[in-house]
Amino acid sequence: MAGHSQFKNIMHRKGRQDAVRSKMFSKLAREITVAAKSGLPDPAMNPRLRLAVQNAKAQSMPKDNIERAIKKASGGDAENYEEVRYEGYGPGGVAVIVEALTDNRNRSASNVRAAFTKAGGALGETGSVSFMFDRVGEIVYPASVGDADKVMEAAIEAGAEDVQSDEDGHVITCGFEDIGEVTSALETALGEAESVKAIWRPQTGTPVDEDRAQSILKLIATLEDDDDVQNVYANFEVDDETLAKLSAA
Repeated sequence: MAGHSQFKNIMHRKGRQDAVRSKMFSKLAREITVAAKSGLPDPAMNPRLRLAVQNAKAQSMPKDNIERAIKKASGGDAENYEEVRYEGYGPGGVAVIVEALTDNRNRSASNVRAAFTKAGGALGETGSVSFMFDRVGEIVYPASVGDADKVMEAAIEAGAEDVQSDEDGHVITCGFEDIGEVTSALETALGEAESVKAIWRPQTGTPVDEDRAQSILKLIATLEDDDDVQNVYANFEVDDETLAKLSAA
């Protein structure tokens, strides 16, 4: 999935440049609180909470913040967040999926719609673009765990579907329903992952030129800047020359 790989690499690099730490921690805390409310407030007994805590630790979120987010789930003042998915088309007909955790659906829908409209795109109905994506598990390891052959062997043994390795690290994908099992097997072979999450992986990419790609990246940045938005996925694809320009920007 070249388009997906390119998209992830671009956003990973841009994220390092643009992400505001406090906003990132706020979103991680919200996911932890929602995960804790969805089951037991014990990561060992709640797979979703375990993943949320693991991802927060991977982003160097302080232990006190993590514990506070878990405790907040059992408090009477905890907000009732809803999981909402928005789908639409961005510049150049690129399919976009937005995942949000919100305590005000009207506010979130209004903000997301405004972002799409400003970018020259259009928000659609739920299901309008998700059929072009696969729901899969994504497990990320740093390059330091070993070379591509070592990680590939461990991934095959664990029952993963695919591995992409480069100088930044290793991205392993598996079936959505197999996330827990594959993660546990990989942990035995390679240690704890840098991040584990369910993602929307494009089945095919939509080719775009540099100008359209810049517009799409701007739309994604606007969406990710919204406090309610947790994740954004898009199926745009660029050639190597454009990718180099975008990565350097």
